[in-house]
Amino acid sequence: MIARLPLGAALAAAAVAAVTLACFSEKEDVTAPPEGECRIGVGSTVVGSVQALVAIRNFAFHPRTLRVPRGTTVTWVNCEPENIAPHTSTSDAALWDSPLLQPGATYSRTFDRPGTFPYHCVPHPFIQATVIVE
Repeated sequence: MIARLPLGAALAAAAVAAVTLACFSEKEDVTAPPEGECRIGVGSTVVGSVQALVAIRNFAFHPRTLRVPRGTTVTWVNCEPENIAPHTSTSDAALWDSPLLQPGATYSRTFDRPGTFPYHCVPHPFIQATVIVE
């Protein structure tokens, strides 16, 4: 017998897997998945609670478009090297605004209603992405 995940759970799992794989090398091409190591401390409140993950690497959000089911908690993690300026996750519609995220820092937000939510980085406004809640 084959177990099947609901579509929303499968999409969220695929997004987490894609971003997790994307945080592990040093390539600088922002059109390709980010590379390099990204660490989250074992004592972090993120451990055991992440439903969807967005990596910030090479001055870009990865993935640029994230589709999740309603009620999903999205966590952004700054995967930049230590010598890179901090980033934010800031809603274009002023719905959320993370603090400055130093390399290795995280920020989480739960999306309770469907819609398209574009966001950017305040210190680097050219860094843009979208969360689509279905």
